[in-house]
Amino acid sequence: MSQNNRNNLPKTRDLPMPVTAQQSYGLSEQSWKVLTEVTFPTAKTPEAILMALDYCKARKLDIFKKPVHIVPMWSAALGRNVETVWPSIMEIQTTASRTGVWAGMDRPVWGPDVTKTFTGRYKDDNDQWQESSVTVTFPEWVAVTVYRIVGGKRCAFTEEVYWLEAYSTAGGKNSQVPTAMWIKRPKGQLAKCGKAASLRAAFPEECGYAAEEMDGKTLDDVVDGSVIDGEATHWETDVGQAGDWFSGSSEQTPHVIDLSQIHPKVQKAVAELVRRTAAAGAWKAAYDYAHQKFKGIDLTFALAELDKVSQVEPKATQALEPTDSMGIPPLSAKDMAMNQARQTLGHAA
Repeated sequence: MSQNNRNNLPKTRDLPMPVTAQQSYGLSEQSWKVLTEVTFPTAKTPEAILMALDYCKARKLDIFKKPVHIVPMWSAALGRNVETVWPSIMEIQTTASRTGVWAGMDRPVWGPDVTKTFTGRYKDDNDQWQESSVTVTFPEWVAVTVYRIVGGKRCAFTEEVYWLEAYSTAGGKNSQVPTAMWIKRPKGQLAKCGKAASLRAAFPEECGYAAEEMDGKTLDDVVDGSVIDGEATHWETDVGQAGDWFSGSSEQTPHVIDLSQIHPKVQKAVAELVRRTAAAGAWKAAYDYAHQKFKGIDLTFALAELDKVSQVEPKATQALEPTDSMGIPPLSAKDMAMNQARQTLGHAA
């Protein structure tokens, strides 16, 4: 977007509404104001809100119900904070329910109360370091049981989460002082983390980490790469598809990727996958393979790269040829039928 265009757009809370918000999502000035002042009042950049829009469009969610949170996280690789987008515990629960095999959840079971004094630094509302000492009484652990139908039977999945391992720190990784929310709601916040952990245990392929777990953490704490990062390159959707978001279409979805978070080996593997897929026309097989091979932001990157080329290449259903470098096995006609069924069920990253 040119600087002139940016200056001509209305500004709200010092966050200008990008042209993309109007063209690709059909947002009005009033809707942008709601997003910046009510839904995401702590967002620092318009790009972070665009990421949240991207996520909700792909998942067919109402962004005004705040199914995701924008969480600032420290990146050691970049030497600065970046804004990331994480699903709320309610969005993770929604994902589980959409599988059709979620069978409920028990009330949390609490461990004994512990009282501890935390001393250290935290950042105030003006982003300035302050010294603090606070005493908090909290449950040592929580256990939440989630049920899933497996083989026609209702099976229980229970995970224990410890408060001292889960709480968010006000000063990031090098601080021990809890955030205001963890001081105010020590049980409520831990309960959310307990639910998220048990939902991941019951639905490992569908559910990831929740925003409540990531608040106050750093990108170095993320071990599986399942983070949507906002300091990014933005691939535009076709302007003609602007109304699709509201009609529920998941096609022509814009993807926001920070290439610095994608390992060079992953970028090379995806490039090879796209090259060979374009040559063979095996798009359905490639999408299925991507979901098996990649996770988190690596998966989002792979799907975006496939999308860019598949939109201009003819579709076909033949399998990819095997290769040692990529390790992609040949697919039989039965495999391809299964792949097509999986595609029908959807493959939102």
